[in-house]
Amino acid sequence: MLKKLKSWFNKEQDDIILPLPKDKDTRFLLSVDNLKIGYLCSRHGEWYFEYTEEFQKHSDYNRIIGFPELNKVYKSEELWPFFRIRIPGLKQPVVQEILQKEKIDKNDEVELLKRFGHKTIANPYELIVG
Repeated sequence: MLKKLKSWFNKEQDDIILPLPKDKDTRFLLSVDNLKIGYLCSRHGEWYFEYTEEFQKHSDYNRIIGFPELNKVYKSEELWPFFRIRIPGLKQPVVQEILQKEKIDKNDEVELLKRFGHKTIANPYELIVG
């Protein structure tokens, strides 16, 4: 029984890198304490992250792990771990129920991030679609 419970929360099987659909153009705002930190975007099959001008002016906040340069536009075919941890293990019965009920494709990282990515216990940041 314990083994089964552990398997529900183990994300190893869920860590398969999914290709980002080329027709998915979505923008998320990352914020903390009412400060707009940066934008995560999916465009033309790739992920992009960049800090906002507002955040660049606040040197009292730490930069996000994996994004050390304030003026750089980061680009990747894979969703960065900082954002990926916001998606729960898809084997969890509750998560499977939500996916089925809300007709969310478990292979669509954009939709998974929209549904589950707003808040996480791993950090204080909020991720808002828009």
